[in-house]
Amino acid sequence: MHSGDKKSGNFFIPRRSYAVETGMTDQKNLVEKILAGDRSAFGTLIMEYQKLVNHIVFRMVPAGADREDICQEVFIKVYRNLPRFRFDSSLSTWIGTISRNTCLNFLDKKQVPLLDDILDEGSEFEASADPTQGPDRLLTSRETADILQHEIARLPEAYRTIVTLFHLDEMSYGEIGKIMKLPEGTVKSYLFRARRLMKKRLTAKYVREEL
Repeated sequence: MHSGDKKSGNFFIPRRSYAVETGMTDQKNLVEKILAGDRSAFGTLIMEYQKLVNHIVFRMVPAGADREDICQEVFIKVYRNLPRFRFDSSLSTWIGTISRNTCLNFLDKKQVPLLDDILDEGSEFEASADPTQGPDRLLTSRETADILQHEIARLPEAYRTIVTLFHLDEMSYGEIGKIMKLPEGTVKSYLFRARRLMKKRLTAKYVREEL
């Protein structure tokens, strides 16, 4: 079970998990095998969590070859720090935190802005949006997934990371808060703002195209 109401955000993307995390006992067994030198066990860990790592890295870091290098660096750090992992949190939360911190270090060194400027949400959207129509009805084609991915990519870094972790990785507010180092209430607020911003953009854009 996840905290939060799934119905509140389904107008633009279904919540589904790309990596089903194993139970705590299985996680401990996997970690013990890795620490005992079982390379195939670490390969299993990579396969289990590579999509989570990709989601975070690809949302935070601008397009380029650096993304793959950062993903590799994350798993190197996971391997090196695994002896100190004490299961105070789930592996997904721990690995997600390492992923985000690695991205932040990269962005800081490259002096890449952490947050994009939020586009104007004012009269341009309000004037063009027809309240009788909405993304639920307009976005029904096979292109929906590509459209949504494009719009998510336009969100500020914090918003797009939270949207990805909540909807694609099905993490709770608390889990996301640990990874993002944000209070649970802030995660909820950012998710609400991200949904509202996307809804305005999608409604404005696709209502205009229908006219």
